[in-house]
Amino acid sequence: MKPAMETAAEENTEQSQERKVNSRAEMEICRNHWMYLGSKNHQSKPINTEGKRLNPLSHPGCFECCIKCLGGVPYASLVATILCFSGVALFCGCGHMALAGTVAILEQHFSTSTSDHTLFSEVIQLMQYVIYGIASFFFLYGIILLAEGFYTTSTVKELHVEFKTSACGRCISAMFVFLTYVLGVAWLGVFGFSTMPVFMFYNIWSTCEVINSLQTNGTAAVEQICVDIRQYGIIPWNAFPGKICGSTLENICNTSEFYMSYLLYIVACAGAGATVIALLIYMMATTYNYAVLKFKSREDCCTKF
Repeated sequence: MKPAMETAAEENTEQSQERKVNSRAEMEICRNHWMYLGSKNHQSKPINTEGKRLNPLSHPGCFECCIKCLGGVPYASLVATILCFSGVALFCGCGHMALAGTVAILEQHFSTSTSDHTLFSEVIQLMQYVIYGIASFFFLYGIILLAEGFYTTSTVKELHVEFKTSACGRCISAMFVFLTYVLGVAWLGVFGFSTMPVFMFYNIWSTCEVINSLQTNGTAAVEQICVDIRQYGIIPWNAFPGKICGSTLENICNTSEFYMSYLLYIVACAGAGATVIALLIYMMATTYNYAVLKFKSREDCCTKF
């Protein structure tokens, strides 16, 4: 038989093991009970998303992204591009139609011989082909300047990490600045040239107004008022008739071709002026972007050292 002390120690060990097993079982039961209650409460309280819908703009990341994208838009270049496209379209379209109307008026009334206005007709046809080239060139040039404006604006404002200033980029910006200045000066000449037909048609129209006023007042000196188209250098001096007077001139002014050509020349002149303004805006935008890029490149060089 074992001693009484060893028997008591074994009984105490068995009791402690039973208590541990019982306590573990109770903890497992309690944990399962709380998990069941938690899942029941979660199911009994559904989230009401009908009254409160998620707004994508309310998310701060989306709002910051929109502000960042809007900050990278070159508004000056965008306005200049729209104005340039509109001006070039008006100048080319209206100028083309007005030149065709001018040739028709000249052939029908001021020069009956084909040999007298052959050179003028060839010049008009050449100018129409030049108009096609101008429209195509400025369409491409406006898109390129707008893309360059997006790039330089993003670089200046440091909106994108991958957009960095480089020597090649600064040279391209300088080339666009120089080319825009040259085109601006050239379009000043085009704008001045487009005022010449407006001035010529205005003189003819004002002469017709004088004839109308004299006829209203009953004056008989109407046939002495004439317009000599040869003085503008359009046709040679030996062209016949070259000069139209009195009621014949009034009939020319009353034709739809005359008024349509006159209005088209005015719109074409306005389009040339709008293109000059657009090129001035391009000059300011490209010059500013180039100056800032050059300053940032110097600043980056100083920070490296």
